[in-house]
Amino acid sequence: MRLCKMAIPRLIACFVIYTSLGLIPSSLGVILRTMDKIVWANEFEPIELTCLIESISTNNPRIEWKKIKNGVPSYVYFQNRIAGDLDQRAQLREPANILIFNATRSDTAEYRCEVAAIEDQRDFDEILISLAVRVKPVVPRCSVPEAVTVGTSTELRCLENEGFPAPLYRWFHNNEELAQDPKNTPKPVNTSYSINPDTGGLKFRIVKKEDAGEYYCQAKNDAGYAQCPSQMMEVYDVDILGIFLKSFGGVVVFFGLAGTICHSLKRGCFSNKGHNENYNWPAQNEGVEYGDADEGHFRHKSSFII
Repeated sequence: MRLCKMAIPRLIACFVIYTSLGLIPSSLGVILRTMDKIVWANEFEPIELTCLIESISTNNPRIEWKKIKNGVPSYVYFQNRIAGDLDQRAQLREPANILIFNATRSDTAEYRCEVAAIEDQRDFDEILISLAVRVKPVVPRCSVPEAVTVGTSTELRCLENEGFPAPLYRWFHNNEELAQDPKNTPKPVNTSYSINPDTGGLKFRIVKKEDAGEYYCQAKNDAGYAQCPSQMMEVYDVDILGIFLKSFGGVVVFFGLAGTICHSLKRGCFSNKGHNENYNWPAQNEGVEYGDADEGHFRHKSSFII
């Protein structure tokens, strides 16, 4: 004790000296640490959450693991056995690590390791670990127009909803990847297109003849990638002659119908013949004598009888 006076400024120095000489126990309480507080894992692959005990005096400490999802805790290791969501899918490894055999997307959550040591001065410690399970994308749904006309605009679509984190999209034309920025590609291409890697859209402002070919989309994240089957897009020139012929044909049909209607009207197809057949004109010898054409009157042949 003569090596140190018990003055407050020298208290820490004395503690270090006596600890190194073995005069004071090195552990005054349970202390935990972990290799990673944020852990990423691929779906259906094993992952180990580390809970390392740096110091402890108690021989048989109580170890518990809790899963916290949406703010609600539940036991996954309790009373020396795996429980809850990890039952039959995990095991405890010395000293307090937990090994998940096949991580699934539902295992994404926070996990808390708790150790209680009743014989230590500091008898409790805990550590929080965040686990995120990556999910490989599934085959995306792609939409490619079968045929477009030169000079028009069009859009190709690609969508995938299973991957985690959300995948980024890439487009391929005739088995060659299209650059995100068409101005950076060494090959001469239609620079009017644009790709949105977040939504999977491929837009052409002005379609050109060389844009024809096979297209497919690829969705990729850290867990892997998936792609849709290739689809063919045809590009046609503007058919001016065809448009003219169609228009001319329409005019011919119109005038043909009009001529048919006029011809039918001239033949009296729409007249009512019944009125002319039933009407009887009066005879000239029935009491009335019509004069000659140059006379402006007519005369009675017989008197009227009242």
